[in-house]
Amino acid sequence: MGLTIDGKFIANNIKKDIIKKVEYLREKGNIPTLAIVRLGDNPGDISYEKSIIKLCSDVNIDTKKFVFDNDISTKELQQILGQLNEDTSISGILLFRPLPEHIDENLIRNSINLNKDVDCMHPLNLEKIFEGDYSGFTPCTSKAALLAILNSGIELDGKTVAVINRSMVVGKPLAMMLLSNNATVTICHSKTHDLRKITKSSDIVVTALGRAKYFNKDYFTNESIVIDVGVSQDKNGKLSGDVDFEDVVNNVRMITPVPGGVGSITTCVLLENVVKACMKEAVLI
Repeated sequence: MGLTIDGKFIANNIKKDIIKKVEYLREKGNIPTLAIVRLGDNPGDISYEKSIIKLCSDVNIDTKKFVFDNDISTKELQQILGQLNEDTSISGILLFRPLPEHIDENLIRNSINLNKDVDCMHPLNLEKIFEGDYSGFTPCTSKAALLAILNSGIELDGKTVAVINRSMVVGKPLAMMLLSNNATVTICHSKTHDLRKITKSSDIVVTALGRAKYFNKDYFTNESIVIDVGVSQDKNGKLSGDVDFEDVVNNVRMITPVPGGVGSITTCVLLENVVKACMKEAVLI
């Protein structure tokens, strides 16, 4: 049977470190505060919002919630972000994505203060990742996937990794982070030919397709390490990853479950970024 990588255990260790840093900041008179900006009433966004607020409460980070209608204009959203940028009580800004189709995302990404961009939306923060500079903020899901690997005793040096996602939110920055750890990376996508051959020949497979139970055991070997970033609902309405966990778990070396895997780590990485932003503002790092 393959080893299940416990994302909750990794997340709890991150939480302990966050709690210590928040306590230190508060002793110095600095209050880490996250502004959450949500457009519309998407159930997934609302669920994620609740989990973030609860976790912030657990580690003593303050939150401020800003909810607007889906039909908000790009200009109006820019003005709101501008106000949050200028608000000295706010350490970091989280804007839920994807944005409505009528919103110009390029303008919005450039409208967030670099030093409050805790979800790593701004092109200049992303650019740093591609240059191997981690002084800014790292994309939360990408870093969470990397931590799932590194905290499981997996040596990346010289390993082959297939990343099945080419977005700027997950796949591309993760590929750069893996390269920084001396892995050899193949980025795959919907047009990739013979995906099964690539996944079976890779030491590690990171998948973020968002297609429930798309990958069965035929895509892996007994030595495969599978990091499942995908989250969607299966045909029974149950939360599922891209990988058919029950079919695969006994036929690989290691695997992350959904839920309880990468997602558990992602929110903690977000709060790490909030603390980092607050420390930068206070000139404590």
